Amino acid sequence: MKKIIVVLAILVTTVTFAQNKNAKASLEVDGVCMMCKDRIEKAAIRTKGVKSAIWNVKTHELKLIFDERKTNLETISKKIASVGHDTKTIKATDEAYNSVHPCCKYRDKEVVDDHDN
Repeated sequence: MKKIIVVLAILVTTVTFAQNKNAKASLEVDGVCMMCKDRIEKAAIRTKGVKSAIWNVKTHELKLIFDERKTNLETISKKIASVGHDTKTIKATDEAYNSVHPCCKYRDKEVVDDHDN
């Protein structure tokens, strides 16, 4: 009887701490246009384990579905930063930021204002 209880306790613990293969999350990612959208979504989807990535130009929200057994939000954020876009947790390097198209310079107030009009 004790063995059965121990086995059940282990199974319940394993199920409780199992990682989700269809985890949903969202990240705030800086960008200003449809070229940014394309670049951000491609960077995210090319991260192993990411199944879906949809970025909203107006809200800057990147909605994700990913396999927690293969990746995590930090890895996805690093991949996005590597193509020149800042997230809340990871800022793109100057080199990566400078590689984006001039109309995508979201750190430049004039560019942002141009896209708002």
